[in-house]
Amino acid sequence: MNLNLSKFSKRFSLVTLCLGVASAVAQPPPLTMLVPISAGGTVDIVARVVGQQATKDSGISVIVENRVGAAGAIDTGIAAKAKPNGQTLMVHHQGIVYNSFLVDNLPYDLKRDSIPLATVGATPNALVVPESFSIKTMSDFIAFAKANPERLSYSSAGLCSNAHLAMEMLQAATGINLTHVRYKGMQPALADVAGGQIDAVLTTIPTAMTYIQGGRVRSIATLGLKWLSALPDLPTIDESAVKGFEYQPWYGFFVPVGTPAATVEKLSKSIVNAVNKPEATKKFVAEGLEVRPLGHA
Repeated sequence: MNLNLSKFSKRFSLVTLCLGVASAVAQPPPLTMLVPISAGGTVDIVARVVGQQATKDSGISVIVENRVGAAGAIDTGIAAKAKPNGQTLMVHHQGIVYNSFLVDNLPYDLKRDSIPLATVGATPNALVVPESFSIKTMSDFIAFAKANPERLSYSSAGLCSNAHLAMEMLQAATGINLTHVRYKGMQPALADVAGGQIDAVLTTIPTAMTYIQGGRVRSIATLGLKWLSALPDLPTIDESAVKGFEYQPWYGFFVPVGTPAATVEKLSKSIVNAVNKPEATKKFVAEGLEVRPLGHA
């Protein structure tokens, strides 16, 4: 029997190509999570932990994109105007709400443009200072700041950022007056505290955890109302200096208005299921985040 190897080769290549195309068609599109915070921040950590768990659960690829600027308004505006097909999610903290009241000319309207999918939980901010800082307690920090107005500096990720508003609330509650130094993200803001160029920053525990564990900075107090298992020696500001003071940002997911109801429900359940997985919960608790998942109502 004579075989036409040339025709066989062409047919085999065609079959291989068709199978490849069929496989590509069957592969679900990736899910993009837009994060308006620099890499390493708590919102970024939340997105990546949930994204990794969701990929394990469903096999769908998750892409986390960080776009920093205007206290998160730029990325939030992009997410709000994305196609409502369930392939683009916004991950944010409570700043998405208070920015609506504090920032003029936002490129989005929260009520008009976004649908809340699910919340993951909350984490208290903590006052972080350089490791070499001479002040050891929250009460001493407040006493020194009162005696020396504007002498102590603090950093943030910019106007109306989480760190900025938390410190403004603390100043209002205690009567102290500090010097605000703005950065383009929490990582450079934290790096300069670790380097001693800045005296303090009020940031979330997950964002500061690597610096704390590495001995580069020291946390004086948590702004939560209870002690954290991740930092068992860290007192609360409520018990150590300012009775009743609390600041705990929450973290959640959003999609554009117009996303089909069935898609909203599916994504909401997927996020809550991912957060409730022991592996994800363990990562969040180790970072100092209190896991309190709540799905779309």
